[in-house]
Amino acid sequence: MSPRAEKAMVPDAEFRSYYGQPVIKAPTWKTPDVPVYFFLGGLAGASSAMAVLGEATGRARLARTSGVTSAAAAAGGTVALVHDLGRPERFLNMLRVFKPTSPLNIGSWVLAVFGTMSGAAAASTVTGLLPGPARVARAGAGLLSPVMMTYTAVLVADTAVPAWHEGRRELPFMFAGGSLIAGAGAALTAVPPAQAGPARAMATVGTGLELAAERRMTSRLGMLAEPYEQGRPARWMRAGQALAVAGAAGAVLGRRSRLAGALSGAALLAGSLCTRFGVFEAGMISAKDPKYTVVPQRERLNERASQPVTAAFVAAER
Repeated sequence: MSPRAEKAMVPDAEFRSYYGQPVIKAPTWKTPDVPVYFFLGGLAGASSAMAVLGEATGRARLARTSGVTSAAAAAGGTVALVHDLGRPERFLNMLRVFKPTSPLNIGSWVLAVFGTMSGAAAASTVTGLLPGPARVARAGAGLLSPVMMTYTAVLVADTAVPAWHEGRRELPFMFAGGSLIAGAGAALTAVPPAQAGPARAMATVGTGLELAAERRMTSRLGMLAEPYEQGRPARWMRAGQALAVAGAAGAVLGRRSRLAGALSGAALLAGSLCTRFGVFEAGMISAKDPKYTVVPQRERLNERASQPVTAAFVAAER
């Protein structure tokens, strides 16, 4: 009989956990603090990029509004993070060292530097003081905007939480798309249609990027996609997708209407926030249910164990 025709005489053991206890310790991050922190960080980064676009294309209202939005969102994200940490000095302690191997440490430095530059640029916009240094600060914040939009995805993917860690390839693209959606939404709610061309383009690109990354991730993860597709996380994710699509479509179809732009912007903002809540809650569910840790590990071990045997069979047949 060919080795390939052999059949296992003992069925695979069913998964069982020790009294249903989690295998890993779930993060102590709180809700709504952390999902809001994710959302505001992405909004700050995308709004900073929008401010640079507005300035480069001569759209002064768009540049001014997006710059102020970026600074306010960065400040709000810092407040949400400090509230989750419990004491302000814990955030300051993260800045006592510089550790390139730690996404949390690098993220803290990025948030501090970005917040300072975007805040300085916004203050100059409001007061009219020091316009030269403000342009430098705005450009610096613009350079950091891609990091602001994605570093929280790297942060969660660096944990042992199964639904986050195994989605590490797609999560940065999902967060980038969601950030673009939020930045576009904020601009659409505040500027007239004549100034909102870059915002409409950003809404379309962000929605496409987020949906494509989410679909690729859930199709690749197998059983680890369950936390994203069941229960409350699934409702958050579906709401986020529907709002993003509706907002992007409304922004394009109602490009000449101020009311349509404002409603579309509100939908985009809400959609980005819903997706952040969905990703956060899916990760927490996967951390608390031991099957999402044990079963994929067992499958990977079985796959690795079968590889040398398969190679030997192929060599023998040759």
